[in-house]
Amino acid sequence: MDRREAIAQVSWILGGTIIGSSIFLETGCKTSAEKAKDFFDNETIALLNEMAETILPKTTTPGAKDAKVGEFMAVMVKDCYTKKDQGIFREGIDRLEKRCKEDTGKAFMECTPDERTNFFVKMDALQKAYMDAKTADQPSHYFRMVKELTLLGFFTSEIGSTKAMRYIETPGKYDGNVPYKKGDRMWANS
Repeated sequence: MDRREAIAQVSWILGGTIIGSSIFLETGCKTSAEKAKDFFDNETIALLNEMAETILPKTTTPGAKDAKVGEFMAVMVKDCYTKKDQGIFREGIDRLEKRCKEDTGKAFMECTPDERTNFFVKMDALQKAYMDAKTADQPSHYFRMVKELTLLGFFTSEIGSTKAMRYIETPGKYDGNVPYKKGDRMWANS
């Protein structure tokens, strides 16, 4: 399975709601991670990596930073988001930084992992309230975009598919009745 197929499957799992997924599936990404740095500077990509790592931290499995999710986000936003959604995402990163300074007295990159997690819990509550109240013509919340891209980037990466999920390159027969044991990782598709 290639990354495009994996993104299609993750999009279906999330109800087809990932912003830009239809554009990606139709045309694919044209930008390399290096060229995406024209759109986001190295500092912003490092911030995106740290934000993603806060959402999916390294534990017994690799974290989002190991999968270079920040670079993935930069490519997806540059190639697959509409100009309007690109603006919302970029402004959202600035708003997130400003809000973090207001709440913690520090820039996001200066916060401890616990401070980052507590801040993101607040941001998640705000985005949930916004998304529950929004109408069809209103854009998605920027923090939701960050979360979606983090999950998409991680679980469609090689590291996410092979280290965080169970993976068999060439599976055997289909068995729809495999017993689940507590703590089992979900399967990646090959």
